[in-house]
Amino acid sequence: MNHSGTVLARYYEDSSDTPTEITIEIYNNWLAEEDIDKKRKTIAEFIYHRLHSRYIKPFQHNDDNFKTQYKNGFAIMANCCLLIETLQSFREGWPDTEQKSQKAFKKFFEKDPIFNVNTLSATTFYKHIRCGILHQGETTGGWMINRDPKKELLEAKTINATKFADELDKKLNSYKEELEKSDWDSEVWDNFRTKMRAVIKNCQSQN
Repeated sequence: MNHSGTVLARYYEDSSDTPTEITIEIYNNWLAEEDIDKKRKTIAEFIYHRLHSRYIKPFQHNDDNFKTQYKNGFAIMANCCLLIETLQSFREGWPDTEQKSQKAFKKFFEKDPIFNVNTLSATTFYKHIRCGILHQGETTGGWMINRDPKKELLEAKTINATKFADELDKKLNSYKEELEKSDWDSEVWDNFRTKMRAVIKNCQSQN
């Protein structure tokens, strides 16, 4: 079966009513592009939009009714945790994060210290935020989530989900910029391509 038409990313740019769709075929054509600068920029933009549209953008809808009745801090943090693990797997070149989830969070916070590590370590975040929300549907260890715009990103044992997502979007942008500026044969690109091969293989799996 030919999977070249399988969509790897589908997103809307600016106010366009027509979605941009990136298929396996389009991605492979980018890989064959001879203009290295164009290739790096195009693929870096693609991975930003693939991840941003799935994990961050759903909570950026600027509508008062949405913000009060639908937007939820726990859902935001669940998506953020999924994005952290996904983003780190691209950085590391891991085909998957089986038996590596906690390691992914440790490496992420070592590179991108959103919090003061003396206040909230990667281990604490992984145990009480990531595992609590994804496995129990709640935080544990006395940790709480809020979306109060007047509150800081981290106060006592409370995380501001909206501000955390904003910070994570900055980290995703930083990864895009790193790809744009790095040599095509650099480690960051080698790891990215390794991960993308695994992504495409998953799309093509018959099982």
